Amino acid sequence: QVQLVESGGGLVQAGGSLRLSCVVSRRMFGGETMAWYRRPPGGSRELVAFVRRDGTTSYADPAKGRFTISRDNRMLTVDLQMNRLKPEDTGVYYCNSYPPNAWGQGTQVTVSS
Repeated sequence: QVQLVESGGGLVQAGGSLRLSCVVSRRMFGGETMAWYRRPPGGSRELVAFVRRDGTTSYADPAKGRFTISRDNRMLTVDLQMNRLKPEDTGVYYCNSYPPNAWGQGTQVTVSS
């Protein structure tokens, strides 16, 4: 059974930082490119960044220069370091494979102005 458990969200002021973490089941993690997505309030889920098994990364334009995605192939985790957060970064953040499979519950990030 595929399992994704996200954590690390919270309330932060604009300009602050948060680090999200996701624990992934071995079945999903092994050969997959992993990603973070987000769903803004009233919006659709969108890709934030992904990281291939070899560690190479790609970012959506809003995340470039502020967010860093990483993975630990031994610990089966995928992290997202978010710096210089903006109110428009508010949303529910999810990790998943890229392309995605079944979704976890996500973690709420709220950035106040």
